[in-house]
Amino acid sequence: MEKVLTRPITLDRRMSEAIGVVLFAGLTALGAFVRVPLPFTPVPLTFQVFFVLLSAMVLGSRAVLSQALYIILGLAGLPVFAGASGFAHLAGPTGGYILGFAAAAWTISKIKGAGIFRNILALSAGLAVIYVLGSVQLGLWLKLGLLKTVQLGILPFIPGDLLKLAAVAAAVRLIKR
Repeated sequence: MEKVLTRPITLDRRMSEAIGVVLFAGLTALGAFVRVPLPFTPVPLTFQVFFVLLSAMVLGSRAVLSQALYIILGLAGLPVFAGASGFAHLAGPTGGYILGFAAAAWTISKIKGAGIFRNILALSAGLAVIYVLGSVQLGLWLKLGLLKTVQLGILPFIPGDLLKLAAVAAAVRLIKR
């Protein structure tokens, strides 16, 4: 009888990073399907931000590639954006939030560190980037003043996004253990 040696299958670092990039692009797309329209703003509540924040904490700077892939998939016509796809959607009132995903991933990856407070700071900065880029495009598109832009594009999302931030911070602590 022939003796068969078995070894565990291991992925090299580049392969595991590539899988992470594709995985988080897919999860961000899935997060768009958890969509709650709000009657007073064209910006829906989605679960995308959770995956954007988590991708940056898990993948580091590779999260930018993940979010760029997500954007490219949407531009190619795949229905990965919340409610639509294509360049017209990206150029519309909510496109700044989508572009903010990649910028937020970069910001978080540059700030995050070993401690929980540093990571909360990084995640908060990432949220701020999404809010700024998203609300600027929203305000320009709808020709809103600063106060109305903040009321429609930022304030309704803060409570839910803070919960997402806390969930990501907790998940990262669990992953590190």
